[in-house]
Parts: sequence; structure tokens; C-alpha cells
Amino acid sequence: MKKINSFEEYQSEYKKSIDDPKKFWGEKAESFVWRKKWSCVLNWDMEEKTSEWYAGGKLNITENCLDRHLNSIADKTAILWEPNHPKEKSRHISYKELHAKVCEFSNALLSLGIKKGDRICIYMPMVPELTIAVLACARIGAIHSVVFAGFSAKSLIGRINDAQCNLIITADGSFRAEKVIDLKSIVDNALEECPSIDHAIVLKRTDTKCEMKANRDVWWHDLTPKFSKNIAKEMDSEDPLFILYTSGSTGKPKGVVHSSGGYMVYAEYSFRNVFQYTPNDIFWCTADVGWITGHSYVIYGPLLAGATTLMFEGIPTFPSPGRFWEIVDKFQVNIFYTAPTAIRALEAKGLEYVKPYKLDSLKVIGTVGEPINEEAWNWYHKNIGKERCPIVDTWWQTETGGIMIAPLAGITKLKPTYATLPLPGVQPCLVDSKGKELEGNNVQGNLCIKFPWPSMIRTTYGDHKRYKEVYFDPYPGKYFTGDGCKRDKDGFYRITGRVDDVINVSGHRIGTAEVEDAINCHANVIESAVVGVNHSIKGQGVCAFVIIGNTETLADILKKEIEAQVCDHIGAIARPECIYLVSGLPKTRSGKIMRRILRKIAEGEKSNFGDTSTLIDASVIDNILLVLN
Repeated sequence: MKKINSFEEYQSEYKKSIDDPKKFWGEKAESFVWRKKWSCVLNWDMEEKTSEWYAGGKLNITENCLDRHLNSIADKTAILWEPNHPKEKSRHISYKELHAKVCEFSNALLSLGIKKGDRICIYMPMVPELTIAVLACARIGAIHSVVFAGFSAKSLIGRINDAQCNLIITADGSFRAEKVIDLKSIVDNALEECPSIDHAIVLKRTDTKCEMKANRDVWWHDLTPKFSKNIAKEMDSEDPLFILYTSGSTGKPKGVVHSSGGYMVYAEYSFRNVFQYTPNDIFWCTADVGWITGHSYVIYGPLLAGATTLMFEGIPTFPSPGRFWEIVDKFQVNIFYTAPTAIRALEAKGLEYVKPYKLDSLKVIGTVGEPINEEAWNWYHKNIGKERCPIVDTWWQTETGGIMIAPLAGITKLKPTYATLPLPGVQPCLVDSKGKELEGNNVQGNLCIKFPWPSMIRTTYGDHKRYKEVYFDPYPGKYFTGDGCKRDKDGFYRITGRVDDVINVSGHRIGTAEVEDAINCHANVIESAVVGVNHSIKGQGVCAFVIIGNTETLADILKKEIEAQVCDHIGAIARPECIYLVSGLPKTRSGKIMRRILRKIAEGEKSNFGDTSTLIDASVIDNILLVLN
């Protein structure tokens, strides 16, 4: 697929995509291998809110990730793997080797009775076998449901039972810094309440002693060497490819369903254009495959483009906070894509962990997962990108399947904290609380998308009614993202945070991300989280939870400085009613701050915080309560 090479070309492509979306996306799909061409590019049912992309088309996505590359780049490295501990040997897996391993494991799945349409739960560390398992499922038409291997048994039970998975793929254990996590025991505990599971395939990773249940559990190494037949099931373009669970406002995770054909086209298109990928670039997305970023930009997007994708098993601070930068130099990484949470954490450790590394191979750096604050953006640009690498600040969601709003690296003008412009084919709009579209620039409202795109969510698994209610009922005729957004004088988009993270102070809507950005600019602030609290006069007031670096500064003086900074950046209307200096914030394992917990704490709740199983460290809640008391 040809990529966009100039801003003028972007403007031309964008116009084409809006004027005739079907023709535009039909042309983009031509570069893939289809067993049968589609009869219609798009069917959109307004009543049921269902989209069919490339209707009637037949394909197998793994033939596009692997087989079609074998005649040209068979010996090229598909996966670079860096282990948790730098003393363990890295792995290089070529496209030819990856193809053979995927064929081998797909036959192993068939030998256990797995068939097209079955749901397979994958609960594994970040090792190459995770990618092999994902692709093997897709190769035989089984629907993969990857669950982040940091989730508890309780979370695993909910996801397995909702999807009615009949097989789980896991490992004896996983490494996380100096710890060994006993994954098999977690799985064993979960499977006591998962009657749909018939088999568990176990990869030996840590040599952790584990109990293998007869007639259910089988070692990966005992199963795979027996099978090597090259088989790829023919899939309809709209056949489900995977289910990925994401948090819901009700507390019950939503099983986001993505299809085969549309997801394939958009994952490759967005990867190639946003990152301006060129052949032989080494691409590193630091996300875990347990999240959508790992699906689209660790596995599918890069492999569809014939790229080399780097997988990292460890964490950015082990054995030192210089680990990311050590790996960049070691593999001469050209494109680096990570989360603002990681950037801020490494910034707080100091430049002494950055300076030993050249980082001269980097061409593009990116951010994903949340809006990045200006101070962190500047630090990243100066110290990692050396003021020569464009930053692609990407906005998208589990539900969108791929990047929706972002600069095209080196093509789009950059503006700190702004995701800038939509990709071709993406039609964003801002609406007010009544659903009226806000025209022109210098406006702020709720972000919606007003026309389908190929990788959009198809349904929530087993509950299409919930899908319609969450994404389409709030603003009829439009997909509601749940995010607030502003469009500036240049038409650039800036995400202001979840709509339920917008504080209404005296009738003024203030985004939590905007206030956090102002607070985080203080030299002594590492990170902050802002929530709204009830106020008898204003309706809502601003409450800030702040992590500071130097604790020697008097708290009262620091709080006054933070207040002044917010007033200076936004105005007195945003002045925090309360500022709590805390040692940590309640975060999920994907790095998102659980503001609903902070709202409850701010309003006086001391115990009833709902499901906290997705938190990295639930003890943070107790530490915050001690500060308030």
C-alpha cells in the first residue's frame, strides 16, 4: 500500500475519502490478498448500527501478515524479542520462521478439536509465542480473546465466561522485573469457575513448578512438534477476528468485537501512514498485546506491512530506568511508540538515565493511551527525540481498532498536546450536550464520528443492545467516542478527557486533562489527577491529587503555587478547591487513572470502591485515604 508523502497529498487524500468513502477504501483494500473479492465496499444499517465492510469478500488475515511476504522478505526479521532480563538472550524470528511456527501451532489447535468460530482465551507474558498463538487462532478462524497477564483470576473468570471460551493458552509463569508471577496457579484458580474450558495449553517460560491437570492441560512443547501442515481457513470479511475486553461504566467489561477484513485494511493503512514506515525500519511499540495497542501496532499493523516489530517482555525501569533507551540503541530502533505515563515516570527518574545513550537511530517517536501534557511532550521531544524526531500524539480507542486522529510523522505540523488532524476516511465532529453539531473552529464539545470506518467496533459480544446504547444512542446518527474535545483556530483537535471527566464549574465545562496539564507544568510535580466534587455554590469544584518530587517544600506553599499556576494557565474559574499531595494514583495496568475511585474518595467514601481488580496496586487507595484523614 502506498503511503502519503506530503501535506498536500494528505489534503488530497482526505478530500477523496470524504467525497467518496466507498471508492477510497475500495482502492486501499486492493493491495491485499483476497481469495474472493468483495461485492460491496460498505453496507451500513442505520437501524441496527451494523456495518459490513468488503461484503462478500473472502480472505485469511494471516496470509496477508505472513504468506504474501515469503516470496520477497522470507529471511527478514519479523519479530525482535527482548526478554525481561538483559542477560537473557534476545530472539530474532524471520517471516519464514514465524510462518512455520504459526502453521505448526494452528495444527496443534485443530488437533484439540478447535474449529472456526470457537473462542480462545490467551493469557500469556510478552513472548513471541503470544504472537504465534494470536496468529494461529486467526489462521483457523478461531476468535482470540487476549487477556492481559497481569489481571487477577477474578478478571479472567469474567472474560472467559462472557465469551464462553473452550480453550485457554497460558504459561507456567512470567517475569516482571525481579519477580516471577505464577500464571498457571492463577489460571487453575480461575478454571474452577469456567466450565466451558476443555483444554489449557501451557508454555514453559519460567520453569515454575506447576500442576498439570490430566485430560485438560498440555505442554506447548509436547503438542506442537507433531504438526506442520500449512492450512489457512477461508474467512468472510465480516467474520469476527477477536474479542477484546475493555472497562465499562457499569463495571462489567465490554467485549469489543472486531472483524477480519476491515480491521486488516485499517490497521495496515494507519500504521504505514501515521508512523511513515519505510522498509527496514525497526518499529517498537511498548504496549502489551493484552491491550488494543498491542493488537494493532505490535502484531497486525507491522506484520501486514512487512515490518520488523519489537516485543519487550519487561518494564521500563528494570534493571534501571535507562532500559528503554538501552534497547533503542541495542536494536537501532527507528520508530518508538509508548504511553505518556511511561514518559512521565522516566522523566521523574532524571536525565542521568538518558544521557548514556545515543538514540541517534530514532526517526519518529509517538504517544498513545491518554492525552500527553505539554511539559512531558517537551521533555520527550528534547531529550528522547533530540528535537529532530516528530512526535505522533495519537488518539484512538479499543473500539476504533486503529489510530483515528494523529499527525503524520514529518508531514503534519506539530502542536504540543494536540492530536492534530484526522486520518483520511475519519470524519470527526464536535457536538454540544443536545447533539447539535458545532461548526467552524475555536469550538469545544463532545467528540463524535459521523461516518463508518473499516476497523470500527462491530458489536459488544453477546449484547448488541449495549453496543447501540453506549455508542450510538447518545447522539443519533453518530458514533459517540465518550471523549470531550476542542478544535482550535487551525482546525487541530485536542482531546480534553472523557466526558465524564469534565467538570462543570459555575456553568463552565473544564476538562480534567486541561487542569492536569496546568498542574503538571509545575517544576516539582511528577503527575496529577483531577476530579470534580460537589460544591454548594458552583455545582462542582476542582479537586486535585498530586504526586510531587521534592517533599522538602512546605505543603502549604506548594499548594498555593499550584493554585496560582492553574489560575495562570486556565483562569480563576479552574482554581482547585482542594489539593492532596499523595504518593501514588490508582492506575489500571494499561496506565489509565481510575478517576471514579478518586471522585468517591473526594466525596468522603472510605470503603465502597467497586471492582479494583484491574489496579496495578490497590494499596494506593489506603495511602490516599491516610492523606485525607
